[in-house]
Amino acid sequence: MAIAKQEVRHIAKLANLDFSEEEIGRFTQQFNSILEYVARLDALDTSAIEPTSHVDSGSHALRDDVLVPSISREEALANAPESERGHFKVPKVIG
Repeated sequence: MAIAKQEVRHIAKLANLDFSEEEIGRFTQQFNSILEYVARLDALDTSAIEPTSHVDSGSHALRDDVLVPSISREEALANAPESERGHFKVPKVIG
């Protein structure tokens, strides 16, 4: 399966991104290289490999959650350019 320039343009439009024709060409080549690599991986015979649910069977590297003192909501909002009803107010990003 190959990706055509028109499909890259469509993806860019959905993501509200504007690319030059040179960038569209480069991204098309990069997408196709990735798809070729995935196809090579898909062709590998993994029938003799036992499935695993997690690659690392060791202990968790994450620490336990510990409650620590933090700044109050009022202090956090005092640093914001705008706030509304106890929340940060940010500009609209997506139309």
